[in-house]
Amino acid sequence: MIPLRDANPVSRRPVVTILVIVLCIAVFAYELVIQSGAGDAALERLFREYGLVPGELSGAFNGGRANVLSAEILGVFTSMFLHGGWIHLIGNVLYLWIFGNNVEERLGRLGFLVFYLVGGVAAAATQIAIDPTSGVPVIGASGAIAAVLGAYFVFYPRARVLSLVFLGFFYQLLHVPAVIVLGLWFVLQLVDGFASLGVESAAGGVALFAHIGGFVAGAVIALILRAAGGARGPRPARSPDRIGVG
Repeated sequence: MIPLRDANPVSRRPVVTILVIVLCIAVFAYELVIQSGAGDAALERLFREYGLVPGELSGAFNGGRANVLSAEILGVFTSMFLHGGWIHLIGNVLYLWIFGNNVEERLGRLGFLVFYLVGGVAAAATQIAIDPTSGVPVIGASGAIAAVLGAYFVFYPRARVLSLVFLGFFYQLLHVPAVIVLGLWFVLQLVDGFASLGVESAAGGVALFAHIGGFVAGAVIALILRAAGGARGPRPARSPDRIGVG
């Protein structure tokens, strides 16, 4: 199931969401320039310098070297704008564009920016807790975006999401409730994440526990805000149940 857009309009331009998307695209373009000019080795050095390396951050904390301006701490934030390929980038941008604008409107621009960064930190902390000695750089906006998905899951569970649903060799475009689209996404992360425990890979892979931690953090923050009566936003618009594709 691939979400394409939601039937949940916003009343103002999602400036922060757009800015994050533009920054991710700009940084990826820079990665392509580095790779084309100096090769894969230079790109790997970029990932190691500006990505999140769990083993290095754990070592910095254990050695008392970690502070706000240390390279290891800054790597938590710079890693959120690096991507490992076109599919990685396009997937993240698509999910952020679909679900970020509503969460931004709900929280306000400054609130959403803080929320996004906190979600990314929570995602990084979860991945580090699972594998604190890993020397493989963790990159990508997926953890922070997972927090956005968690908040959307809480705030707009009934919003309809136009999704490409594959049924064997056939597919349909269906309007599916967000609670199902995002719920299935989270369940897949859980299944794949726990299945990956104990599996060694020198080349790295998808940081599934960053997705899990980000989603849970976003959902918890949204639940707290909703219980406190804050972050009130517009009600989602209704939409047709399905659209057939021939």
